[in-house]
Amino acid sequence: MGRKTKKTAKGQAPPTHSDKAPLTQSDKAPPTQAEPAQGPEQGNVNTSAAVPELSKSARKEVAELITSLLEVCSKPPESGNKELEDYPEINGLVEKIRNIQSVLALPSRNREDGFPTFLKWLNDNGVDTSALEITQFPQYGYGLKGTRDLKESEKLLQIPRKLMMTVDSAKQSPLGALIKEDKILQVMPNVTLALHLLNEKLNPQSFWKPYIDILPSSYLNPLYWSSEDLQLLNGSPVKGDAINQYRNIARQYAYFYRLLQKQPDSMTQLYVKQCFTFDNYRWAVSSVMTRQNQIPARDGSRATLGLIPLWDMCNHCNGIYTSDYNTEQDACECFCLKDFEAGQQILMFYGPRSNGEFLVHNGFVYPDNEHDRLCLKLGISKSDPLYTQKSDLLSKLSLAPQRAFYLHLGRFPVDGDLMAFLRVFCMDEGVLTEKFSGEVSAGQLEALKDEDSETNNQNDEKVWTFLQTRANLLLKTYPGSLEEDEAVATRQDVPETQRMAAQLKVGERKILLNTIDYADKKKASLKSSE
Repeated sequence: MGRKTKKTAKGQAPPTHSDKAPLTQSDKAPPTQAEPAQGPEQGNVNTSAAVPELSKSARKEVAELITSLLEVCSKPPESGNKELEDYPEINGLVEKIRNIQSVLALPSRNREDGFPTFLKWLNDNGVDTSALEITQFPQYGYGLKGTRDLKESEKLLQIPRKLMMTVDSAKQSPLGALIKEDKILQVMPNVTLALHLLNEKLNPQSFWKPYIDILPSSYLNPLYWSSEDLQLLNGSPVKGDAINQYRNIARQYAYFYRLLQKQPDSMTQLYVKQCFTFDNYRWAVSSVMTRQNQIPARDGSRATLGLIPLWDMCNHCNGIYTSDYNTEQDACECFCLKDFEAGQQILMFYGPRSNGEFLVHNGFVYPDNEHDRLCLKLGISKSDPLYTQKSDLLSKLSLAPQRAFYLHLGRFPVDGDLMAFLRVFCMDEGVLTEKFSGEVSAGQLEALKDEDSETNNQNDEKVWTFLQTRANLLLKTYPGSLEEDEAVATRQDVPETQRMAAQLKVGERKILLNTIDYADKKKASLKSSE
């Protein structure tokens, strides 16, 4: 089977209502985003020690806090900034739960100590690791280093299905009965995989123990950030994404805590019931967010999700997809993105994600991200007298009257969908009636997406003026200056969260400044053509 440049969908985040989320990082982050080298490493349950238990009064208190947490998290989220207002209450309840559950913390483990056993486990199960080794890189953390020169397109790794943790293996595990019973698990495979990982982590005889033992003990995604850390994101739309993710995971935790406590004690292999702490669930969710990939189900009838050992330790760089699934060998194959010299770090492309997506779902920001973009939420007010006509035209463009768009890094910050929306948004009754009443041809709709097409110069001037004004307003919401953020992003004497937040905002500010300049040039071009 030859090389293909279509990679399996890497690292999706557990959703709340549907299976959708961004591709994410495998093991550790590129510059300014590495998992901290210091700090305790969590390990597996000590088989010679009894699992600690909470007292009856502590269990009662946790149950009451869980009820309150589920109630707060289940309220329909408000729109705009109000959706963030319940974060302090949610965070307060979670911190109380974490404090009570601190006695259930798992024994610490040195992650690096597990590498030899992990590599032996891979070798014993047919994986050739002779071309690489696990090494710690400055500013990256652990990654893969070539032991010899490697050529572009050369096969680097082949990981068989039997080594992967998948939704299918979860169904064959002690969680199988629970998955059959619970409708949420049936429609949220990401969460199923997280619970599977945690149950195996707590199983001292797990087949995947060598793999689980070398996973990071914690992550730098915002699920691990303090309330003070989140304030570093002020001005950025990513702050809302981070808080919404926290809210979703808190609600999931409360729901599954209740579900697990209802399971009979006779399910002795359901280890997760005995130690289902918020910290353990956060770890499992974060591990899955940063590692999971879509692979074909064993029967080939559908896609499923899986964790792919060793392959998931490659760090990110710009490029193209260079992984594929070999159905004949029933294995994931990874090919070299470019030529790598012996001793050089082997990198792969995670996907065209923004730095905001990388931060929320991976815990890193990539300074040289060619695919960076800034989320821009727009909507047509229902009080607009032309709301019905504009909404009808937008529906023909397959665009909703309220939705998120993106401003992109680079020469062309405005994509076709945003251009079409802004043109409709700015239309007056005369333009709507004259050009877009009745039947609208496919050519007319495509022209709305093309910023160089001649639709209506007066309307286009409104478009660029609106976009310029909006970008200026968004710039003003960022505290401090671009220069201050640039300085913090390069400092090594500040916390990693502070550097990441600064680097994120540097990229977002530059996108907005570029958009303002671009809109100004487009307005000048329109005037010169009159």
